[in-house]
Amino acid sequence: MSMLHAAFAAALLCLSMYARAQPAPALTLDDAIARVADTHPDLRLIDSRAKVLDAERELASLRPALVAGVSIENALGSGDVRGFDDAELTLSLASVLERGGKLDARRVFAQTRIDALAIERETRRLDLLAEVARRYLAVIGAQGHVQIAQGDIDQRQRTVAAARQRLKAGASPESVVLTAEAALARAELDHARGTQQERAARQHLAALWGERNPDFTVAFADPTVLADIESAAALADLLEQTPELTQFSGEQRIREARLQLARSNASADLSWQLGVRRLQATDDVGLVASLSMPLGARHRARPEIDAAETELSLLGIEREAKDMALYSTLIEAHGRYRISQLEVNRLRDEILPKLGQAERAAERAYRAGAISYLEWAQLQSESSSTRRQQLEVALDAQRALIEIQRLTGQAFIAAPTASAQQGIAQ
Repeated sequence: MSMLHAAFAAALLCLSMYARAQPAPALTLDDAIARVADTHPDLRLIDSRAKVLDAERELASLRPALVAGVSIENALGSGDVRGFDDAELTLSLASVLERGGKLDARRVFAQTRIDALAIERETRRLDLLAEVARRYLAVIGAQGHVQIAQGDIDQRQRTVAAARQRLKAGASPESVVLTAEAALARAELDHARGTQQERAARQHLAALWGERNPDFTVAFADPTVLADIESAAALADLLEQTPELTQFSGEQRIREARLQLARSNASADLSWQLGVRRLQATDDVGLVASLSMPLGARHRARPEIDAAETELSLLGIEREAKDMALYSTLIEAHGRYRISQLEVNRLRDEILPKLGQAERAAERAYRAGAISYLEWAQLQSESSSTRRQQLEVALDAQRALIEIQRLTGQAFIAAPTASAQQGIAQ
């Protein structure tokens, strides 16, 4: 299932392709995945369960035990039987002869449970990898907000400087300077909030492998670089490979083995005993043998067989319901991704460049006294708001991509355009 590991390593492709150098130690998505895969208790718990199932398989492979017995008859009684003169000593060996293939049925049932556990472990591992990617993305998103806030601070600082110059020149009232300073303080607040969110997101990520005081950094990358993906119909064909559906194959084998085990109980077992008996009175030795079989075994096994047959027949309906749920999730995630990709690209290629040009023109006009502070400040706010909108939409697209890759186990790699490399801070 190494392809599934690669899928999540590529879930945030832009995060690794455009990462900036940060002071060591810098944590990559691959590093985070490796730490979780090696240390997470859910996976270790499943591994421990495998040992339990191995022991149960060994137990299921055991044949009925041999029973050695000793019996004394006609001893220490009353009348003529007062001592051991007329006693009869019997040494015997007994066991059960299983019929109906019970031993093989037990072995198959135990082995199918072990096989199904491997699929369960891969399913849980896939869920954990998706959670790692989501938390890693949360760190990147917080860093993006910090970067946008820093750009907003730079803008507001220029505004404050320009307002003070106009105040000194007598072309603007003091209220404009105070308003510009308040806007600067708000931008600094957004920056501080983003920094705190980034710290909290790193702690949340580190909690996946039990680290309480994370000291690593995550290299910032541009989450607005979105890979191209296949059509919804093509992705739906890949759902058959997801462990959430392949586990039904394992479950079917388990239920078939349980049914075979129930059917084997319809054949009654034979209890046999073989031994020798010594007659104390005559000093003779004779052979003792017995064979017994319980009656009504088929009737008693019927309810268990009916229950096993019903469970097996229900599996097809359960799989159909799961398939429909996964398909609905895939279609929803695919639609979210395509819509978000369209919005991110339009914002980057059309809206943000025009807002940037308008903002620079407004700055020149304000310094020249052609427009008011409110007009320039409104453009600044619109520009920052649009960048935040682009970041949030891109993060939603990345989350949808993680879900798609979790469902299909496929990595989607696309060459980014030149404009996509310009980053969210432009």
